[in-house]
Amino acid sequence: MKRQPAMRCGAVSAMAAALAWSLSACHSTPPYQNPPHTYKPEPGQAAVANMQMALEYMRLNNLARARERIERALGEAPENPSVQETAGLVYERLGEMSKAQHAYAAASRLGKQDPGIQNSYAGFLCRTGKAAAGEKLFLEVARNPTYQTPEVAMVNAGVCVSGSGDVLDAERYFNRALAIRPNMPEALLELGTLAFDRGDGAQALDFVQRYLAVNPASPEVLWLGYRAERKLGDNTAAAGFARRIQMEFPESQQAQSMRAGVDR
Repeated sequence: MKRQPAMRCGAVSAMAAALAWSLSACHSTPPYQNPPHTYKPEPGQAAVANMQMALEYMRLNNLARARERIERALGEAPENPSVQETAGLVYERLGEMSKAQHAYAAASRLGKQDPGIQNSYAGFLCRTGKAAAGEKLFLEVARNPTYQTPEVAMVNAGVCVSGSGDVLDAERYFNRALAIRPNMPEALLELGTLAFDRGDGAQALDFVQRYLAVNPASPEVLWLGYRAERKLGDNTAAAGFARRIQMEFPESQQAQSMRAGVDR
């Protein structure tokens, strides 16, 4: 299962959720009064509304409408870093990587003081083969005193370098994340996966058990537990993980793989 650095949509939604404006209500007026003026949002307000609609259409996988909305937002507020960031998300989903690169870079330039936006750009750099640049930016994000979750940037840096084959540095980043937030599920899962990939089923299972002791189950960690038990030769324990995947996450990719006979 390919792992990717986290993308940032939550902060975009939070900013838009904070935005509010009211439309004038239509009231009956005596004939001698002029009719009320129709309210027209300012360009910045309209841009945020269109940005939010683009995100919603992305959620619904309606990429044509997402493009239409984000391009309206770009026309209304091209200097808004969150609008540019969302444009990067949309264009990346559309596979228009040159436009995505331009939008993410613009968001990073306009939102220099926003570590969440820098986190998004770093993720894009990693996903497009620029691991060194992405790693460097993730570390800048982690060191930013205004960023409240440096452990997330550490995990993202680990996923980034792991994807380029640097397993030792990846492990170091995941352990740094755990030093900040012990029992962080993403870091435990990544460390367990690295252990499994180097053939250490016992250590992989140890990370699975640490994860499940303090975090809700996920299909990814149950899948790792299933494969680790298979590697260790305990088919009964492996079957227990398999049942949990099918019962608790029947629509997951892991459950579908198992039903298709792909269990490695």
